[in-house]
Amino acid sequence: MKTLSRWLLLGEWRAHPVRALLAVAAIAVGVAMGFAIHLINASAFNEFSAAVKSLSGQADIQVSAREGGFDEAIYPRLAQNPSVAVASPVLTLNAGVPGAQGSLKIIGLDAFRAGFVSPGLLGATDGDNMVDMMADDAVFLSPAAMSWLKTQRGGTVQLRSGTRDFTLRVAGGLQEARPGQRIGVMDIGAAQWRFDKVGTLSRIDLRLRDGIDRAGFQRDLARELEREFPGRFNVGQPNDDDAESRNQGMSRAYRVNLTVLALVALFTGAFLVFSTQALSVIRRRSQFALLRVLGVERGQLLRQVLLEGASLGVVGALAGIGAGYALAATALHFFGGDLGAGYFTGARPAVQFTPVAAVVFFALGLGVALLGCLTPAWEASRAAPAVALKSGTDEVALARLARVWPSVLCIVLAGALAFAPPVFELPLFGYAAIALLLIGGIGLMPRLAASLFGLVNRVAMRRNVRHPVLALTMARLANASGQAAIALGGVLSSFSLMVAMAIMVSSFRVSLDDWLVQLLPADLYVRIASGGSAGGLGPPEQRALTALPGAARIDFLRSRQISLDPARPDVLLMARTIDAADPSRTILIRGETVPVPNGAVPVWVSEAVVDLYGVKAGGTLRMPLAGRLRDFFVAGVWRDYATQAGSVQMRLSDYRALTGDQEVNDAAMWVAKGVTADRLEQQIRALPFGRTLDFAKPGDIRALSMTIFDRSFAVTYVLEAIAIAIGLAGVAATFSAQTLARAKEFGMLRHVGVTRGQVLRILALEGGALTALGVACGFVLGFIISVILVYVVNPQSFHWSMQLHVPWTLVGAVAAVLLVASVVTALVSGRFALSGGPIRAVREDW
Repeated sequence: MKTLSRWLLLGEWRAHPVRALLAVAAIAVGVAMGFAIHLINASAFNEFSAAVKSLSGQADIQVSAREGGFDEAIYPRLAQNPSVAVASPVLTLNAGVPGAQGSLKIIGLDAFRAGFVSPGLLGATDGDNMVDMMADDAVFLSPAAMSWLKTQRGGTVQLRSGTRDFTLRVAGGLQEARPGQRIGVMDIGAAQWRFDKVGTLSRIDLRLRDGIDRAGFQRDLARELEREFPGRFNVGQPNDDDAESRNQGMSRAYRVNLTVLALVALFTGAFLVFSTQALSVIRRRSQFALLRVLGVERGQLLRQVLLEGASLGVVGALAGIGAGYALAATALHFFGGDLGAGYFTGARPAVQFTPVAAVVFFALGLGVALLGCLTPAWEASRAAPAVALKSGTDEVALARLARVWPSVLCIVLAGALAFAPPVFELPLFGYAAIALLLIGGIGLMPRLAASLFGLVNRVAMRRNVRHPVLALTMARLANASGQAAIALGGVLSSFSLMVAMAIMVSSFRVSLDDWLVQLLPADLYVRIASGGSAGGLGPPEQRALTALPGAARIDFLRSRQISLDPARPDVLLMARTIDAADPSRTILIRGETVPVPNGAVPVWVSEAVVDLYGVKAGGTLRMPLAGRLRDFFVAGVWRDYATQAGSVQMRLSDYRALTGDQEVNDAAMWVAKGVTADRLEQQIRALPFGRTLDFAKPGDIRALSMTIFDRSFAVTYVLEAIAIAIGLAGVAATFSAQTLARAKEFGMLRHVGVTRGQVLRILALEGGALTALGVACGFVLGFIISVILVYVVNPQSFHWSMQLHVPWTLVGAVAAVLLVASVVTALVSGRFALSGGPIRAVREDW
């Protein structure tokens, strides 16, 4: 039996190598893309987490600011706590670097205390210059920072604080910094002075005495600080699960969505395996029946067909694992670990092979192949030998495909799951709904094809249409709906998924562009060049900008990070000029605005804040500001595509009244009548601080934003192209296999007088009709899937909404290519099938 099994397996591969290789390629591509995405993100996240932990050193507890920084007056109290062995004060900020894109992370430390908590951050000096660790003109740079700034030990580096530049000596390196980590370390007093942060700390790292319960100390200290200083401090363990979850959560939705899109290729591969095995079973139906007559049991035949499908899965999955590892290594080497999304910018991780993930993706590839061949295997084992030995019973083998109730059940379940809430902040039910829609849609194809083509056939007969090619084509399509459904399923699966992804990406792109148009109404935007988070434009600079003769109007913006929940990433607070009576003039409001009660301070929250923190328009948001928790009235919800973690907008006048902070980060300027934006820019550059500013026009910002968008969705574009390519290959393979399997049918038609040209026209018309129906149904199904993606998956994943937009040009072009490919494939395969002559084609029936 083993010899027979091996002979059947190898014989099938030799007989139809192209069809088998296409199924293997589809599985390999799905596994490779999914595995590569997992490896890239896992390696990048591990490196990112290691870098974050390296900054915390051996601290047991961290007391950090919920907004910007806090007064260092709290330090003596913590340092003198009986449970604390060492308290190390830390100031962190992002310093601007003139002439460079990006900022340098500066860490200010007390060298005498940091040595006990985070010794890896102490600068490497030679023995004669230990005093440099406390010098006010020295900085120690990581290797990545030195490389980026093109400097070395003994050189200099120029940094920027607000509109003021200063130069520091590079006194040494940081040998324990992680690869790609751009950081500089200097004395904390010098950092406070240089960056106008005197008296301010970012956090205090605590080493506890031996025997102290960290969890109990953390709980007691958090309760004590919250009671005395509500809303001012976060107290946590730097290496705890919450910190890990907070770092991972920044990219989780992005990673999961990319992985699901990668598995789209696997789904297409499953269908190719199904079509390959179904056509193989139909073609060998009489052979299997003969084996049954000769004594082969049903179970043996079932295992044989499953073995053939499993062989496709094993080869495809193994090839996918190898290709995925190579792809991940290449991507990490050339592009870093963020895949264009910016979550792990600056990290340069090395790919790390994970055996568990490899086994999981191998099992996915094998499982998809087995799933695809399960129905054909069951049919092959259950077919009655007496019936299967007869010629012309191919359609009987596919009769079960015409059952409607399983497909209807899948579609009903998909409709129910589409309205389900997210699980672990991921749209798992939304993904399940999409999968069920695809399965249900493909399952309806046999009945739909039979009904539609049967109706066309009856109408043609009733109207006495005597065109032989049309009559034969419609009769074939109406009475062989099972075989037609196999071809239809290939078109439907590939085209619907392509349509869904194209609509999703196009909807987001168009929505982002419309959002930018409303967000950027001014003629010129000004900000400190490479300013980082160290300082901004003070009142003197603001007055100088306002007094320019070319400026008709100017709006200032102040932005900063605040913490609403220690377990989540910080939220962006933006203070700007907003008309509370009509905020839609400044920000893109979603829904209706709520009138602001007398005495209340209004804020406008992004959709992410609504989803993540449970606030809503008309409610109250408790937010730390100026060292205390304050209640703000939520006057509306706005659409924000820039900040996934959430953002809050408030009026600049309210912000200044509550905090006393008069600095700003950005300025939006409108030109006076008769003045151009270029002329206004020249006037600003002539100011004493003009050289420290960056300028951008709305068109430039929009173009840059679209470029960043396309880079972020580059992987999605690749996956979409792969889905189209696999779909085209699958359609071609299915049509060619079906055409070649019908050689006896064509021979019989030739015997009764149908010419060779008529047969070819029948094939072309069949291919065109099937593909047209598949494209039409695929568009409807893809549109429904895109609605789920746009209105369910994206809001639950990224917490933003968008309007639906269909890229008609792309959809039409792909539909036309599919239509032409199917017709050409049918014609080429038909010419090959007709090359043997009519007598040889039907000799088996004599």
